[in-house]
Amino acid sequence: MTTRRTLLKNGALLTAAIASPPVLAQPASFASKRPAAAARRFSSPAVEREIARVSARIADPELRWMFANCYPNTLDTTVRTGTVDGQPDAFVITGDIPCLWLRDSAAQLRPYLHLVKSDPKLATLFRGLIARQARSILIDPYANAFMEDPTAKSNLEWSQADRTTMKPGVAERKWEIDSLCYALRLAHDYWSTTRDKRPFDARWAESARAIVRTFREQQRKDGPGPYQFQRNSTQPTETLLWGQGNPTRPVGLIHSGFRPSDDACLFPFLIPSNLFAVTTLRELAVVARGARGDAELAADATALADEVAAALAAHGTMTLKDGRRVWAYEVDGFGNAIFMDDANVPSLSGLAFLGCVSPTDPLWRATHDAAWSDANPWFFRGPAGEGIGGPHVGLGHIWPMSLIVRAFSATDDAVIRQCLTTLKATHGDTGFIHESFDRNDPKKFTRDWFAWANGLFGQLIVHLADTRPHLLG
Repeated sequence: MTTRRTLLKNGALLTAAIASPPVLAQPASFASKRPAAAARRFSSPAVEREIARVSARIADPELRWMFANCYPNTLDTTVRTGTVDGQPDAFVITGDIPCLWLRDSAAQLRPYLHLVKSDPKLATLFRGLIARQARSILIDPYANAFMEDPTAKSNLEWSQADRTTMKPGVAERKWEIDSLCYALRLAHDYWSTTRDKRPFDARWAESARAIVRTFREQQRKDGPGPYQFQRNSTQPTETLLWGQGNPTRPVGLIHSGFRPSDDACLFPFLIPSNLFAVTTLRELAVVARGARGDAELAADATALADEVAAALAAHGTMTLKDGRRVWAYEVDGFGNAIFMDDANVPSLSGLAFLGCVSPTDPLWRATHDAAWSDANPWFFRGPAGEGIGGPHVGLGHIWPMSLIVRAFSATDDAVIRQCLTTLKATHGDTGFIHESFDRNDPKKFTRDWFAWANGLFGQLIVHLADTRPHLLG
């Protein structure tokens, strides 16, 4: 059976092999890889000004070229806008998959957040995505991906025979805590930046209550809950044991069927996602209170955040063989824990980037350092560089996302410079950031159109241009 894993891996590797010769023929020209202006899906004067502003601060010509290609990639290629019931609507695909992932779409718009107050059209795009995500969550809060047409059947080949309750409008139904967290983060980011109440209508509030209700259901205090998922696959990471995952002891943590990589959890208490849930539930309380005056929703979100935070403190850490105390990646509530990290965010190494912990927190620093070492079975190094990968693509593949997130959280110029050097050396002569690259040969990469990673790279360069421009030369 064709799966997302095999389709993207084989297709992108083939594309890379076919596309490399013409790109390599003129590597010094650094010609723009953006679509022609008339072919771009969305244009923002504020974003164009930002590209010019930041580019002027980048002395390195290759880095400048990569930034100009990557930063607008979401707007150039993945955005579809319109109206629903007279209100803005925005459908944002991942890139090479023509569906909306709650996680990806929220992260894809994040690099433009600081520009919304200077561009009404861009602000409308954010409002449209907030509304689209709210409607999608009300279709099914357990789904991770959605169709543009809310009445359509999934067009994803790998989802056609899934044994789960597939409703119209759902593209894939993998229960991932972080999908709902990203919807809350998008709403909070927009509210805290603009104080614009318009997106936060009754429908949005209903979706927010559905998020809190779903998180409570997945604490599984009164039984396994309504969610079930099984898929026929040669990869064990594509399905759940008996449809619900490995056994747990209810301790107040939220169960997740799948990780941000769309791979099944080994132990259902996924610690980075629970930490992200605590943070975004507190952010929900801020929006509920400020944008709607909804004290009840704010109190409910805060109470759940407090409960999960207490459970994390009691059950979310472990001790490595060398005696270091760290956050676990997954636990089961019985005392069993796994230490590893996956490049997809939320990750252990990405907790500071997400604002879940302080970058100077000793527990997180120890966790981060362990994740970037041989203590993590998904940490790889080779001639092309070193970084974190994950089961989704397989052994020996490093995800550029891990390097970008590390650079965001680093306080040492040498670490940031090394991340930038590796990113520049591993784009496979395409000028874009990919899902992963082979540690021995960066020309072997997966996903040549991965808008989340492109935007995240652009976001990093904007950040460095404003805080450490000396590293961009």
